[in-house]
Amino acid sequence: MRPIAPLLLPILLLAVAACGGPAEAPRIRLATTTSTEDSGLLGFLLSPFEDREGVKVDRIAVGTGQALEISRRGDADIVLVHARAREDEFVAKGFGIDRRDVMWNDFVIAGPNEDPAGLRGGRDATEALKRIAAAGAGFISRGDDSGTHILERRLWAAAGIVPGWPAYKEAGQGMGNCLVIADEKRSYVLADRGTFLSFRKRLALAVLVEGDPALRNPYGAILVNPDRHPAVNAAGARKLLDYLTSAEGRARIAAFKVDGETLFHPHGGE
Repeated sequence: MRPIAPLLLPILLLAVAACGGPAEAPRIRLATTTSTEDSGLLGFLLSPFEDREGVKVDRIAVGTGQALEISRRGDADIVLVHARAREDEFVAKGFGIDRRDVMWNDFVIAGPNEDPAGLRGGRDATEALKRIAAAGAGFISRGDDSGTHILERRLWAAAGIVPGWPAYKEAGQGMGNCLVIADEKRSYVLADRGTFLSFRKRLALAVLVEGDPALRNPYGAILVNPDRHPAVNAAGARKLLDYLTSAEGRARIAAFKVDGETLFHPHGGE
């Protein structure tokens, strides 16, 4: 038998190694919000699911508007966001199926300890925004069509104010970055409580307004419709959706704390 040509031997060895190497874990693409990522929840919540199922969840953390747009294009398998009207529209137009309530937290209005608009201890979010506008105080808006930004616009409208004074700034950034900017600028900011608590030690900001029912923040998960986008990982996405809404998933959400404080509450865990 003739010997294998020396130039072919490395190629054959590489082919054998490639065939015998470990297979890459299946992937599930989750389009979600910066609040779930910046707070640290996702890593804590998803790790047991990934380990048990032998999958990797690729987290695409953007604003709610962007997360839904990514999913409309079929570039995600499942979406987890917090803007119910937008979620319902997404499903009604056939882009998503099987929407389920997952969890909730709430928003707060945070600001500098000197509190130039005199908000401290308030519970009425629209009254707080009126005071900020009347004082011409600094306010950092997400400005990114996120769920937080959608709520902010709704609150400004309820207050009868079109924001636009010099100290009102649209950052176009995620929640964590907006908190850092508000801290640097000594400005007010609307933030979800989970991300605020996660960043609290880095900031010289205080929660000044909380407890308004209008500040409640529910999250829903939706499967991207495989009839619209046949290439999505529909089976993996459904497994993830089932996990998020299972007793195990709800317990994991409830167990996630920062400095002993609960950041998110599972749906049904009022």
